[in-house]
Amino acid sequence: MQNAPYLTPNALSEFIRTALTEDVGDGDHSSLASIPASAHNRARLLVKGEGVLAGVELAELIFKQVDPALTVEVLLPDGTRVRHGDVAFTVEGPARSILTAERLVLNCMQRMSGIATYTAHLMELLAGTQARLLDTRKTTPNFRLCEKWAVLIGGGTNHRYGLFDMIMLKDNHVDYAGGIRQAIEATHAYLSQLGRTLPIEIETRTLAEVQQVLDTGGVDRIMLDNMAPAQLQEAVALIAGRFPTEASGGITEETIGEVGATGVDFISVGALTHSAGSLDMSLKAF
Repeated sequence: MQNAPYLTPNALSEFIRTALTEDVGDGDHSSLASIPASAHNRARLLVKGEGVLAGVELAELIFKQVDPALTVEVLLPDGTRVRHGDVAFTVEGPARSILTAERLVLNCMQRMSGIATYTAHLMELLAGTQARLLDTRKTTPNFRLCEKWAVLIGGGTNHRYGLFDMIMLKDNHVDYAGGIRQAIEATHAYLSQLGRTLPIEIETRTLAEVQQVLDTGGVDRIMLDNMAPAQLQEAVALIAGRFPTEASGGITEETIGEVGATGVDFISVGALTHSAGSLDMSLKAF
C-alpha cells in the first residue's frame, strides 16, 4: 500500500462501511432473492480500456469486509499499464457476497484507474523537468481518500489532504487579512497561541506580491497563481531558491510542459481529480 498518512486501516474500513451502507441498505435483495445461500462461484475483473490500473488493493479490502470467506487472486497490481482484455484479479467464494461487493469494487476501481491514467499522462508531459505534479482539494466529497490514493498510483504527489494539515493562505485570505505581511504575521501569532507547527504556503498573483513574501519571510512555499510561463520564470529567478515554488491555476495538457520548464518545484492541477474520466471494466462470472 502507498505510504500516505490518510491510508490507515481505520480510515479504509470506515470508507468501505459507509459506502456499503449507502448501496446495500437493509440487504442486497436481488442476490438474496435469486441466489441460493450455499452457492459458491468465482468472477474475474475484466479491463475494457487502456490506462493505468488502480484500486486493486482497495478491492481486496472491500471483498474481505463484505465477506471474509471471499478469496482474491491478484494477477495485475496497482500501477500496471493495462489494455482491453486484461484480467486484473479473480475472486472466489459465496456467490451472494461477490454480487454484493461488485458495484462498490467497480465504482472505486473505474474512477481510481481514470485518475491514475490521467496523472501518468501528465507526468509523461513533465518528463525532463524537475517539477513534481500535485493534486488539490478539488475532490468528490467522501471520496477524497480514493482519489488522492489514485494520484499516488499514477505517479503524482499528494498536496495537503484537507484544511487541517497545512496552512494555505490564498488570495481571499490575503485580501481579508489586509495584505501579505498581515496574513503571514497573523498566522504565526495563531500557531504560537495554539502551540502548533504547520507548514505555511502563501499564494501570490504578481511579482510585487512575490517580493512582499520575500521581504516578510516566514513561509514554507510560495504559490505562483495564474502566471504565464514568462512571468513564472521571472518569479522563480526572483525567489532564487529561497523558498520552494508551486505553479497553479489554468494549467492544461498543452501548457504543463512549458510550465515545468520554468524551474518551478511543484505544479498543482485540480483536473487530476475533478476532470479525469473513468477506465471501463466489469466483473464477470466464469
